Amino acid sequence: MSLSERKLPDVKILGLFRHAKSDWDDMAKRDFDRGLNDRGRRGAKLMGDHIRKHGIKWNVIVASPAVRNKLTMDEAMPDADIIYDQRIYLASSETILETVADHAGDAKTVLVSGHNPGMQEVLLDLVSEEHEDKLFFEAARKFPTASFAVLELDIDDWSELKPRCGKLVHFARPRDLDPELGPEA
Repeated sequence: MSLSERKLPDVKILGLFRHAKSDWDDMAKRDFDRGLNDRGRRGAKLMGDHIRKHGIKWNVIVASPAVRNKLTMDEAMPDADIIYDQRIYLASSETILETVADHAGDAKTVLVSGHNPGMQEVLLDLVSEEHEDKLFFEAARKFPTASFAVLELDIDDWSELKPRCGKLVHFARPRDLDPELGPEA
């Protein structure tokens, strides 16, 4: 059941969306300036459709301004109002969480889009031990490009964001929705 089919619990909701598959064809480009390859564009669009159908209205969206991430967001959420914050680029979990808290205000839902290892580290840091289940272990094993995760956080205010305050309630990868976007052989 998607979150749109049930009442949102009285918790904060944090979404994690990793940028789509980047283009490595031009090795002269700085890491920050790399775009998306064809698989990345397809994956970003597919995951954007999935995120919309999942049913959460994102009050705040904070994203890395790296080219591959901006292009991911252009494909996935072309009409969204996005806050691009340099701190998200290749950030640690701690920096990502500080940035989210800085921008969240009184929002109930925040989506952050960025890079690994930071995106996966946020998930690993926030999920409490009692909520480590099959879904968590799948996301902990690998958080591939264009993955989307949703966490319910047992906090009243974003300033309370700290390790082990959450539960992973959704995890999807492009390959889960289209096998052609699975790992390349």
